[in-house]
Amino acid sequence: MARARKKLKSRTVKAAKAKTKTRSAARAKPARKAKLAAKSKQRPIDLYYWPTPNGFKISIMLEECGLPYALIPVNISKGEQFNPDFLKIAPNNRMPAIVDPDGPGGKPISIFESGAILQYLGRKTGKFYPADERGRVEVDQWLFWQMGGLGPMAGQVHHFRNYARETLPYAINRYVDEVNRLYGVMNTRLKDREFLAGKYSIADMACVGWTNGWERQGQDINQFPNLKRWLETVKARPAVQRGMSLGLELRQGYDMKDPKVQAVLFGQRAR
Repeated sequence: MARARKKLKSRTVKAAKAKTKTRSAARAKPARKAKLAAKSKQRPIDLYYWPTPNGFKISIMLEECGLPYALIPVNISKGEQFNPDFLKIAPNNRMPAIVDPDGPGGKPISIFESGAILQYLGRKTGKFYPADERGRVEVDQWLFWQMGGLGPMAGQVHHFRNYARETLPYAINRYVDEVNRLYGVMNTRLKDREFLAGKYSIADMACVGWTNGWERQGQDINQFPNLKRWLETVKARPAVQRGMSLGLELRQGYDMKDPKVQAVLFGQRAR
């Protein structure tokens, strides 16, 4: 994209560097030195992003992992997701997407679809995505639950309750009820565990941005005490706060009910 990059390094990375400088080189083991050197050579990952619940998934993960990244805004209200350069990275014309210059074998790799990006970053860093198969399946099923259920259904609620130019009670009730059902599933799941897959993982990162919009989705979070507790816990994490605040100023001044904006967002057909 013909847009200047704005490089953002997480506070986590800065803190890690500061801490490393205070350590005595004589005390560090050779393997530790090599690991730190390799980490310091990680080039920024290009993050194609707009501040939405789907975008938050990746900004949160990058912040949690302490990876350096370069923010490349994709203004979906202006149709920048249809830019030919972006389509080479994300053929479904949806953000987020990433380009990791230090991909497998040391070669760049581009990835679209938020769930695939989360899994990739989890494998790359060894963080928030278990290495054992049972643990990974536990995370995957809740990640795909979000991808196939919570996200799309909540997105439809947002559309018909907040953006549609005409009020359609049937559509509103249909999706409000389905999100309510999904909240119930999540509330039951969290009854006897702190996080969706037991330990904090990419599944929680995938869900927090969507459940954070409970009020706009016509829900009462107090009806789901386990979900409420989980949401407060996840949102209290510093990396989550940074990830969910990234670029919020970018969408200021855009009217989602503007016919021109809606034509870009909601009126697309096959090209």
